[in-house]
Amino acid sequence: MEIVVIGRHTDVPERFRRHVEEKLAKIGQYAPRAHRVDVEITHERNPRFAGMSERVELTVRDKGPVVRAEASADDRYAALDVATAKLVERLRRVHERRKDHHTKLPLESIDVRPPTEEAPGAAPQVASAVGDVVESTLGDSPVVIREKVHHAAPITVEDALYEMELVGHDFYLFVDAETAQPAVAYRRRGWSYGVIRLDVPVTTAGGV
Repeated sequence: MEIVVIGRHTDVPERFRRHVEEKLAKIGQYAPRAHRVDVEITHERNPRFAGMSERVELTVRDKGPVVRAEASADDRYAALDVATAKLVERLRRVHERRKDHHTKLPLESIDVRPPTEEAPGAAPQVASAVGDVVESTLGDSPVVIREKVHHAAPITVEDALYEMELVGHDFYLFVDAETAQPAVAYRRRGWSYGVIRLDVPVTTAGGV
C-alpha cells in the first residue's frame, strides 16, 4: 500500500515521513483493498490559531468509498495520532456495513431556497477536471476559495449519508440515483439528517 505525504504551506521532514509510514503501516489490516493513503500536512500561520496550527488529513483510497479523517493540534505528531484513531474507527464502520448494509437513518427533506448573491469582485478560478484543485481570492478581499472537482457516480441518499460519515464532514454533495438531481445531504441534530435537492436533472455533455 502506497503512502503519499504532502505538505501545504509547510515542509515535511524525512523524519516525520518515516513516522507517518510506521504509524499507518497497520491500516492495511482494516482496509485490505486499499491501494493508497494520502497524508496532507497543513500549517496554519495565523498566531490566533496556535493551538491548532498543525492539521493532518488522512484519505484512504480503495475500490470502495473514500474514507477520510483529520485532526488539528499544536503539534503534528499529536494531530497524526488523533487523525489515525478517527480513521481506524471509520474503517471499522466500513467493515461493519459490509456485514449489514440495511441500516436505515432518519431523513428530512426540505425545500430549496435561492442562494444569496456573492460579494462583488473578480470571479474565482474554476477547477475543470477530476482531481483538479484551485485556490483563489475573492476579488480584493482576504477570502480564499479552494475548489476541487470530484467524480460523482449517482448514489442513493442512504449511501450518501454513509459516505458523509466516513469522510467526517457535516455535508455531502452527490447525484441522487433515484431522481437524477444534484443534492446535498447534511447533518442536523443527533442522528437526524437533511437533504436539499436542486430541481435540475443531471445531464451529460451535450444534454443527452
